[in-house]
Amino acid sequence: MNVSFTKKQEEYISKQIESGDFQNASEVVRDALRLHEVYRHRVIQDLKAEIEKGWNDVESSRSVKDIIQAKKNTISNV
Repeated sequence: MNVSFTKKQEEYISKQIESGDFQNASEVVRDALRLHEVYRHRVIQDLKAEIEKGWNDVESSRSVKDIIQAKKNTISNV
């Protein structure tokens, strides 16, 4: 499998290897993919929980736009 990286990504990978935390680029990429999987799972679970709360709640003062914006703010803070 071939993967292309931007110059910035290549520099980041190199810095991670230089730090001694990783031995090679493959380790950095595998770690990033593991973190992405955990992050994605968390976002999906959070969204499902919010949907469930919405279905079970009689009345909410938040609009759909408010909920989406709150989720975007949470994601940008991670």
